[in-house]
Amino acid sequence: METPRFDEARRELRSLTAGFEKKALLWLAARTPAWVTPDHLTALGLLAMLLAGVAYRWSAETPALLHVVNVALVLNWLGDSLDGTLARFRGRCRPRYGFYVDHLVDAFGALFLLGGLALSGYMSERIALGLLIAYFLVSINIYLATYTLGVFKISFGPIGGTELRLLLALGNLALLAQPRLTLLGRQVLLFDVVGIAAIAALAVVLVVTTVRNTRTLYELERV
Repeated sequence: METPRFDEARRELRSLTAGFEKKALLWLAARTPAWVTPDHLTALGLLAMLLAGVAYRWSAETPALLHVVNVALVLNWLGDSLDGTLARFRGRCRPRYGFYVDHLVDAFGALFLLGGLALSGYMSERIALGLLIAYFLVSINIYLATYTLGVFKISFGPIGGTELRLLLALGNLALLAQPRLTLLGRQVLLFDVVGIAAIAALAVVLVVTTVRNTRTLYELERV
């Protein structure tokens, strides 16, 4: 069976931590034991998100589990970010397999994380569902743009995956101190406010990038 031609998309990452993160990942890749493979790291990233979701589920009863969520976020960063770097460092890249598996794992990871958060009581179920849908829509848009434009956009402005993990970890620490706040004279869940803000931000990203990508593709294929 003839292998179809595949042109790997150009990666575009311009987040705040991108420079430091690249150096750190190369340092880690050079020191990763030979028996650890990129697939092991991908599995670690997925299991870390499952752990985060389970810890979130019981964190209302045991708030100290929010620290476990933060540890899981660090492990997820390690697995999710180092797997591709390690493959490139060892000259064992599988761009089609890696792209497919890595981002399917991301989808399940988001489901585990937000599912656990919804069940925790720290975020309303409807807002968690809305955030999950918004995340999936933005992800679909990114993957379609990667296929049609040949550019895999990993960050938007200064925000990428690492920055989102850092913001979520800070939010978890804030939950320990004050899970609710007073807004317009009524008590609301802190993470409901955060969730609504995140949905709004993702909606803006979706609309802006959809318009920009559609315009670019229209110009490229004028009839």
